[in-house]
Order: sequence, then C-alpha cells, then structure tokens
Amino acid sequence: MLLEKIIFNILAFSLFIIIFFKMIKKNDSNYVIILCMQALGILIGFIEIIFRLNMGYFMKFLVYFLSVIIPIIIIVIEFKGIDFSEIIYISLAKIVKFMGDTKRAKNFLIILVTKYHESYLGHKMLAEIYENEGGMRKAIDEYVQAIQINKKDYNSYYKVSYLLNDLGKKKESSQMLEELLNKKPEMLDATILLGDIYCEQEKYKEATNIYNEALKYNPVSYELYYNMGIVYTMLNDFKNAKACYEKAAEINTLLYSGYFNLAQISLIYNDLDEAEKYFMQSVLDKDVEPKAYYNLAKIYMIRGDKENAVKFLNIAIELDHDFYNKADKEPMFISIKAYINYPNMEEEPEKQTNLTPKEIKVQEHLEKTMKLVGKLSLNNIKLKKEKQSQIIDVEAQKEKE
Repeated sequence: MLLEKIIFNILAFSLFIIIFFKMIKKNDSNYVIILCMQALGILIGFIEIIFRLNMGYFMKFLVYFLSVIIPIIIIVIEFKGIDFSEIIYISLAKIVKFMGDTKRAKNFLIILVTKYHESYLGHKMLAEIYENEGGMRKAIDEYVQAIQINKKDYNSYYKVSYLLNDLGKKKESSQMLEELLNKKPEMLDATILLGDIYCEQEKYKEATNIYNEALKYNPVSYELYYNMGIVYTMLNDFKNAKACYEKAAEINTLLYSGYFNLAQISLIYNDLDEAEKYFMQSVLDKDVEPKAYYNLAKIYMIRGDKENAVKFLNIAIELDHDFYNKADKEPMFISIKAYINYPNMEEEPEKQTNLTPKEIKVQEHLEKTMKLVGKLSLNNIKLKKEKQSQIIDVEAQKEKE
C-alpha cells in the first residue's frame, strides 16, 4: 500500500514537471489549469500519507484522475500533433457559436491561429465562419492555410474552388478542380462544379469526358446522368441525351425537369404519345409546369382535340400570363382564339424559379430546335392529311363510277 502511494507520487510529480516545462516552452498560460488540477491531486495524496488516512474509492479515483489520467491524456493528444490550447479554444468557439455568438467564436479562433499558426482545426473552423458571413476572400485565405497544414484536406480544396467560382475567377477555379480530380477522381461535387464551368464556357466535350470518368466511381448518380443529358443536348446528340435523361429519371423519379427535357426531345422526333406522357409527368414541377401545359395544348391541337387544347392552354396562361401573348402569336391556335381566357393581370403569380442557368439554357435550346424541326413536322402532318383526303376523294369517285 505504501509502495503504491510512493509510485503514485513519483509519477504524479514527474507528470507535473513535464506539463510545467510544456507551459514554459510554449509560453502558454492555458496549461496553468492542468497544473492546478495536478497540484490538487498531489496535495490530497500527500495529506493521505502524512496523516495516514485511508481514502475511499471515489477520492482515490479523483486523485488519480487529476494527477495522472488527465496529464497522460494531454501528453498523448499532443504527441499526435494536437495542442492542448487548440482543444480549449476550439471547444470554447464551438460552445459560443452554438449559443449564436459567432463574433466571440471568431475571436477565440483568431487568438488560436495567431498563437498556433499550424492549427488546422482553427483555420478550418474560422474559414467556415467567414464563409457563412459572406467574407469569401477571408474564407479562401483560411481554407488555403488549412490545406497547407493538411495536404489531404480535399474538402477545403473544393471549398476554395467553389468560392473562387462564386467570385467570378473561373480559370483559377477550374484549374484547382482539375488538380483536385486528378488526386480524387471520385469526388462528385468537384465533378459537377467543373462540369458547370465547362458548360458556361461551352466546352461540352470536356464536360462529357469528366462526367464519364466520374461515372466509374458514382455509377448510380442521377446528377451525373442528368448533367450528361444536358451536355449531349447542347451538342445536338439527342439520342445519347435521351438515354441519359431516362437513366437519371430511373434513379430519381422526382426529376421533373428531366421529364420535361425528354418531352421536348420526343417532340423533336415527332413522337406525340411519348411527349404527352413526359409532359404530364413534368407538370408536378412549378418551374416547368406552365411550359408543359402549353406544349400539351399544342399536341392536342395537332391531334385535332380542340377541347383539351383549350383546357391546357388556359391552365398555362393562368400559371404564367406571358403565355397569353405567346398563344396569341401562335398560328396553331388561331381556330381556338375565341376560347382563350384573358388573364387577370392584377392576380399574376410571382415568377420564381429554382432552375439553374444551364437548365434554362438547355430548355431554350430544345425549344429553338423544336421550332425548327416542328415546322417540318407540321408540314408533314398537313401533307399526310392532304394525301388522305385525296385518297378518300379517289375512292369516292370510284364508288360513283
């Protein structure tokens, strides 16, 4: 029993000396807290020896915890490259941030990174706070510091690329993303962002290359298939575009904008039945709902079903009043003009869209292509009707003879 107490005191005192020299070496007053706890534990141990007291299990555990366990934990943590002060400041920053005081959280982190320039967690957490506040340039600086400390922090690498893109520095952003994907080709967010930049720059073939590469690592990503569909559409490769949209819709059945694009491609190929099916599925999306109803009205006009054409056209106009003027200029709707409802301009719904610029661009591209091909298709339908009426006339003439 006495031997145990002697060993304990030697160990506790040795750990006290180690922590004390850490404080001196780092010039960090935060270690005073640990030294005070150690001193308290050692004092209780000495009192037990001097007065020959027999402490209970709880007091013994408390003495060992304060004098031995806590110092050993700190030494082990610091051996792994994490400073005790870093833990203190990060914990304090997280607590005050959780309470909604981001200013104090920021102050704690600034003190930390000023004292410990190599604090990876400090730089990263500070970058996240700056980003949330809208301080993009400061956030980039802190993320870069985090990357320099931890070369394998690919998420921070992506964050820098993302923020550079937001600041309009497309070239720098794309270069970083290309570098990142060379190191981590399976990173989906980086692939999508780089693909978006390529699409903005109309580098569609480059976009297909990175999407195809990413599919090796993300074979069930509807986003990749949907984005590939967009790129193939812009390349006028409607066959591959259709296959990609269908695969994306198979993975994510709620991809209504994908259904809308499929419907437009079906119209290009003059497949009215398929176009109707996809437009009906896409009306569940508010962003494309009025366009879908407008196109459904066109389909029913081609079929000669004026009743449904009027119904869907009026729904489109009710959802988006701009379609009234559009319908007024459309030769196809001349015969049903009298049945088109004039919209109440005072009750016009607000126009908000969740569609991305590339989605809007691809829909406009499909619409232009549809107009070009659609004229030919309508002419073909007219020719078919003329031929049919000629055949009927010939047969009727034969019957008379």
